[in-house]
Parts: sequence; C-alpha cells; structure tokens
Amino acid sequence: MESGEQRRSRPKEEGRRAMDRMLRFSEDLKARGVLKVSESLRPDTEGVRLEVRGGKRTFSDGPFTESKEIIGGIFLLECRTREEALAIANECPAIEWATVEVRETGPCYGD
Repeated sequence: MESGEQRRSRPKEEGRRAMDRMLRFSEDLKARGVLKVSESLRPDTEGVRLEVRGGKRTFSDGPFTESKEIIGGIFLLECRTREEALAIANECPAIEWATVEVRETGPCYGD
C-alpha cells in the first residue's frame, strides 16, 4: 500500500521504472511456480465506493481523500509456509516505496 498522493505525484518515468521492476518480479514468481494471480489496480481516482446505511444507498467517486493508503495491486501465491511467503514479500520491489502486506486466504468469518 502506498499513499494516493505519492502515486499521483511520482514522475512518469519513475513510475514506468517501478512498473517494469514489478513486471520482472511477477515473471520471476511465475517461473518459480508460486504465482497464481497478479493484478494491478487502477488509481483510486477511477474508483467508486458503494454503501447502504439505514436503507440509503450512496456512491462516492474517487479520489478518496479520507484514505491514508491505497492498494496498488495483488499477488496471489501458493506458498508452503508463512516464512516462504514473507521471504517472497521481502523480494518485492514495492517494499522500497510502499507497505507490502502478507495474508493467508480463508473464510471471511471467524473460526
């Protein structure tokens, strides 16, 4: 996760270099056989938030100024252990400019 302002203010050439590094990282994960899915997300300026509260439906167009961080994309990996997942996350180029979050998949309700 990085800040929306950080992404919007980054010079285009710097953004291209970052994207190239991320694409190479993705290709490496694919070659190692651990990558299931990787997707970049469009900027929050192109997003829409929906919610229903008290029966009232609202839509809010981005950018979302109240957000401290944005999610730039996802990598879904097949790892044998938590340590393997953490080691791969540590290799991610985005760790230099954003927070990389590691989570396991699972049900959306408690055990």
